[in-house]
Formats: sequence, C-alpha cells, structure tokens
Amino acid sequence: MPTAIKFENISKQYRLGVVSTQTLSHDLNRWWKMNIRGQEDPYLKIGEVNDRAHKGESEYVWALKDINFEVQQGDVLGIIGKNGAGKSTLLKILSKVTAPTTGTIKAAGRIASLLEVGTGFHPEMTGRENIYMNGAIMGMTKAEITRRFDEIVDFSGVERYIDTPAKRYSSGMTVRLGFAIAAHLEPEILVVDEVLAVGDAEFQKKAIGKMQDVSRGEGRTVLFVSHNMGAIETLCTKGLVINNGSAIYSGEVKNSIEYYLQTSKIDLGKIVDGIQIYNSFLNILQIKVNDNEANHITIDSENNKILLEINGELTHELAMELEMFMFDMRGTLLAVYSPGHKSGIIPTYKAGFFQLKYEIELPKNISKGEFYFDIELNHPNVQNLMVIRRNLFISTKGYVCASGFEFNYSTRGLLIL
Repeated sequence: MPTAIKFENISKQYRLGVVSTQTLSHDLNRWWKMNIRGQEDPYLKIGEVNDRAHKGESEYVWALKDINFEVQQGDVLGIIGKNGAGKSTLLKILSKVTAPTTGTIKAAGRIASLLEVGTGFHPEMTGRENIYMNGAIMGMTKAEITRRFDEIVDFSGVERYIDTPAKRYSSGMTVRLGFAIAAHLEPEILVVDEVLAVGDAEFQKKAIGKMQDVSRGEGRTVLFVSHNMGAIETLCTKGLVINNGSAIYSGEVKNSIEYYLQTSKIDLGKIVDGIQIYNSFLNILQIKVNDNEANHITIDSENNKILLEINGELTHELAMELEMFMFDMRGTLLAVYSPGHKSGIIPTYKAGFFQLKYEIELPKNISKGEFYFDIELNHPNVQNLMVIRRNLFISTKGYVCASGFEFNYSTRGLLIL
C-alpha cells in the first residue's frame, strides 16, 4: 500500500509562562543567530521532556521529540498515551493548526480534522452555513457539498437545528455535526481526537461504524485518539504509543494496547493512596484487602475471594453504602458490586469509630488476566463520601470460585451483585 502520511523527525518545543514582552529577548536572539549569523536555533539544544507531573528546571519543554513513523493508505492508526503525552499536539501539527519546531510531515490528500468540540465552526453561522464553509476550506465545490448535504444532516441528527446559529448548539450537537462533516466530505485522511467521548452511546457507535466504512470500504486513512481501549481495539489496525512526547512503540493494535497497559500501571503501594474524601464528617484510617494494605492481589485456587475492610471515624451519625465497580484493563465496565442494593438494607453508622467489611466472590467465567476496581462509599441519593479510582488491582490465574451467575460483559443491564 502507498504511504499516506510520513512523519520525519517531528519535534515541537514550547516555552512555559505568559506570552508577553518578556519573550522579546529570546525572539531577538533567535532571529540574530539564525538570520544574521547563519547558525541554528539556539533554543533547540535546551529544554526538557513534557512531564507535567514534575517541576522542571528549564522554561522550555518538548511537547514532541523526534517523532518518526509512516501510515499506509487505508490504515486506521490508534494513537495511545496518557494525558499530556503529546497526542493532540501531533494531530494539530498534521492538521496545520500549529507548525513543528523541527521536521516535516508529508501527507497525500485532503485532511479532515475533528480535534476538539467546535473545531472549524463559526459560532454566528448556522449549521447549514458551517457545512458549506468547511467543505469550501477543504477545496470542494458547492455542487459537491450539496450532493452530500442531506447525508451529513441525516447522520448528525440535528436536522431541526440546521438553520440555527452554531453558538446555540450543545457540545453533543456540535460534535455530531462536526464529525458528520469531517467524515462525509470525502477526505483522504480523517483525523479524530478524543471529542467522540462527548457524544452519547448511540452516536459513538455510529461514528465508529462510519470510520470503519471510511477505512475498510473506501480505503481512506484514519488517525484516532482515544482513552477507550475497547474502541481503539475494535476500530484500529495499527497502534502508536506516545509517552512524554516520544513515540515509544508502534505495531499491531493489540500489541500496542498491551504495551501501553503494561507501561502505564499504577505503582503498587497502599490502597489508601489516591483516596478522595468529599465530606468532612468522614475520616478514613485504614483500608485493607485480604487482611493487608497492598493494592495488588492474586486470585487463584487458594485465594479466590476479595475481602474489603474499611476502618474510619465519623463525627456525625451517617447512612453509608459501599459500591465497587469492576473493570478490565481496557476500561470496560464488567460488574457492579453493591451489598446495599443486594440486601435492600443501607446501614447507618453512629458517630465515632466504624468498621465496614464486604466479601466479594468473582464471576465464575472471568478470564485469566488483570482487572481493577473503583471503590465508592456513598450517602445514598445524596453524595459521594469517599472515592478511590483505579487503585485496587487483581490478577487471576484462570481459577475462580463458582458463584452461580453468568458474567456480563455489557455496560447495559449489569448485574448488581
């Protein structure tokens, strides 16, 4: 297959801080070195990787550094990485929203981009006018746009509001129409950032189906960024993993997802780390799983249950309900454990010390692998009291106890256990 996109030594450097006259000396120095002295940019040799979690020493950061890869025509490339890794910056450079500091991109054909809610929309123009404007920007004639107009409107589901100014659209309506325009105006390359997460489940399913048609049926190239590993695996044929601005892995999509999940695991430690408390009435003293404080446990023939114990203090009497949500490592919700819903009894705890214990039996046909739980302690129908996200991990060795119910992989109709 011919090459659709080629990234050659792409790097993007930013200077931290406020854009003001404080940068004038840097601009003059860069202009003097490059235009008068004929030397290279003096600021290319400085700067640090874009690790947003740690304070650096340099005011220059590399959002991207030395990105090299090719995308073949008809490929659907999933770009994977943590927030701040550089995924959106890479797509903005491809879409010519910003220019690279170094390197070049060679792309064969027209590029349609949906990078964020409202991309390419003029808020004062109606949906109809925005469709024609976007088509004209892509180089299409009015007749070509008119030929696809009804299909775009039908796909977006906003026919009733098509002659309403875009500034009055909700974020969901804006994404629906924006994606419909990008996908139906016959681009050779379709670029979609995480905006599909704004849409509802029905639209996400339609959008992924359309991207599959565009790539497999029409032989067009798609670049897709998402934190939903299930969507990445379903849609994409290839994967690119980015971390701190560098491309650290590329290959088949399943291998790319596995590499990302293995390298992005949370450091093991005490489960109480990362806890969020939303009510001053509550103080958590200790959280134990299977009689220890480690947040990673193994389920096998000798250890086939999860016993959660929460010890804490209350300043006032309070009704509290425990809920646990089980996910696979791709983020797919598998089951909800709720002893209060199961028994129909929400216990009330008096002021002072309290101890809450709950034992979980896993579904009988759970597969071998890694899973994680979100844990919530709620004041029923009022507020979250405590939340722990993605901080209790389990490994299964293929054996679990027979708990007598079928495992439900659907996010609809989940069993309340």
